[in-house]
Amino acid sequence: MNHRIIVNIIGKLIQLEGVFLLLPALIGVCLQEKEFVMLAITAGVSIVIGTGLRAIPTKNNRIRAKEGFVITALAWLIFSIIGAMPFWLSRAIPGFTDAIFETASGFTTTGASILSDVEAMPKCLLFWRSFTHWIGGMGILVFMLAFVPSSADEMNIMKAESPGPSVEKIVPKVKETAFTLYAIYTVMTVILIIALIAAGMPIFDSVCHAFGTAGTGGFGIKCDSISSYNTACQVILTVGMIMFGCNFNIYYLIIMKKFKDLIHAEEVISYLVIYFVATALVSLGTVNGLLHSGRYYAGFPSIASAIHHSAFQVASVMTTTGFATTDFNMWASLPKAVMVLVMFIGACAGSTGGGIKVSRVLLYFKQVVRELQSYIHPSSVRSIRLDGKVVSKDTLRTTNVFLMAYIFIFVASLIVVCFDGFDLVTSFTAVTATINNIGPGLGMVGPTGNFASFGLISKWVFIFDMIAGRLEIFPVLIMLSLGTWRRK
Repeated sequence: MNHRIIVNIIGKLIQLEGVFLLLPALIGVCLQEKEFVMLAITAGVSIVIGTGLRAIPTKNNRIRAKEGFVITALAWLIFSIIGAMPFWLSRAIPGFTDAIFETASGFTTTGASILSDVEAMPKCLLFWRSFTHWIGGMGILVFMLAFVPSSADEMNIMKAESPGPSVEKIVPKVKETAFTLYAIYTVMTVILIIALIAAGMPIFDSVCHAFGTAGTGGFGIKCDSISSYNTACQVILTVGMIMFGCNFNIYYLIIMKKFKDLIHAEEVISYLVIYFVATALVSLGTVNGLLHSGRYYAGFPSIASAIHHSAFQVASVMTTTGFATTDFNMWASLPKAVMVLVMFIGACAGSTGGGIKVSRVLLYFKQVVRELQSYIHPSSVRSIRLDGKVVSKDTLRTTNVFLMAYIFIFVASLIVVCFDGFDLVTSFTAVTATINNIGPGLGMVGPTGNFASFGLISKWVFIFDMIAGRLEIFPVLIMLSLGTWRRK
């Protein structure tokens, strides 16, 4: 284990977080909010500590897969702890665990919250809370790779942090790939901010909600999330969520005018098909309830309104954003069942969304089909392809192992959380919402609820699930493995 390079890169990241904290501190100064002091102190201490860690000399800059995983897992944990300090020190969130929960939820773009009155929080802290979504959306370490000079072998870091079964460089160099991804990400965010302002949303609200949409995080700045904004804003956010849930390689292909390659974008095509089918099924359930004057649909004044809210909520849940325009916790069984299913599927690999990912679901389906065909035609040899490329045996193996690890962690988390004594729907969807980085679930953790009622142990389980889910499990498990740290 190359401990010195781990310390060096963690030092860079702590410095980076200190710089990030200066922006909400500046907003606090402009708005004359006293909480800016805690933001500034945290920023200053972070920069000093980071500088000290970077000063430790390194013997070599080699980063193997093992170091890449450990750096990634440690970075997200440390970012969550440091990022929680302004909330805790200012007493905006009095509980230390609650402050870390809220911050980890922000950086992992989960959007689960322990706050019951978000509007009572100072704007500078609300900005920081939403800004954590934008930072975590494309990746903390991807940002570092794009903008912080380094001579280290960085591809293993990018592989450890980027979501999906496999990671490829879209341009020859890792730094150029990271910069290209962040350039696309930033431009799309700016366009979304402008569109929301043009649709009538206030500037501060537009920036915060654009951060939440870009990172597919879902922290709102109002207690009713998005429901109080006009239909135009909700439609823009719906489109934004779908776009940020796509694999960003697609946008690179469009920029480079490689339109023929878009035909082979099997994952993105499947992602859109799943979204529209899910929206149709949810709309069928909500419209049916409206036509039969069900008490659960009193909030929908028309069929068009029912379809609009269905399309928004499916986009929000499938992309693991978590915004809400209505309390889907009150819907009937069919739409709620569909919503839970798309929670597990999630968005595309290489996007800012969470979940198992559409690409993995496709690979699982194709492996089942291949296995069936092998029984029918024993002598046939068939390779599995995705996006027009043959999928390697190593990728299939890690994809299958991921599912097993995912199930083990999910079951273990559910058992622990059930000790709090809440109903099964609440406990099950709370774990689902955190490990898939969604935010709201059903029952007590629905769109109008929060996670405040859970016990201390359950909240730490959720923090673990959020970070493990965002990093796709393996980096966290490797960091916790004793064999990783053993000297040979």
